[in-house]
Amino acid sequence: MFKKRPYLLPVIVVLAVLLVDQILKFWIKTHFMLGEDVPVFGNWFILRFIENNGMAFGMEFFGGSGKLFLSIFRIVAVVLIGIYMFRLIRKKMSPVIIVCFALIVAGAFGNILDSAFYGLIFSESTFGNVAEIFPEGGGYAPFMYGQVVDMLYFPVIDIAKDSAPSWLPDFLFGNDGRFIFFRPIFNIADAAITIGVALLVIFHKKMK
Repeated sequence: MFKKRPYLLPVIVVLAVLLVDQILKFWIKTHFMLGEDVPVFGNWFILRFIENNGMAFGMEFFGGSGKLFLSIFRIVAVVLIGIYMFRLIRKKMSPVIIVCFALIVAGAFGNILDSAFYGLIFSESTFGNVAEIFPEGGGYAPFMYGQVVDMLYFPVIDIAKDSAPSWLPDFLFGNDGRFIFFRPIFNIADAAITIGVALLVIFHKKMK
């Protein structure tokens, strides 16, 4: 099927990632207060709701014009990568490579949707209130200034400094005095980008 319709594979990948990413984000945004935790599997897989200006894995980026620059940069990157991906399809490149680029495009576009529209359709999430969708007074931010929703947290290793082995260097411990691996909080879109890039590194020889 994909050999006869090579464009179908990246379209399915992009739509599937976007659907899962946005459903989870909508659910988190309308059911969680900012900073709220819900354990999924013990203490190593937690849903923790945070928001950020659009950097991957919950990292912060300088605000104001920096936020707009990041949104525009992401849109330009998605367009360029998408064009390149379809050129690879015409050249009958390996489906593995096509899927890699589709994952990257889907992930970047998923976070673009947050930045572009979440500020318009949601009220502000706070530590004491859950956001409402389509609030009467309007959203919490103008177009392209919305916050990206993150929720996937995997603190697989969590060690307090006073009980840690002596060979662990001090710089590995955060301000809370704990060594946590993996500390960043991310979303499905971030994961798609990371997986796409990782697979490109692994299968880069197929690009030849």
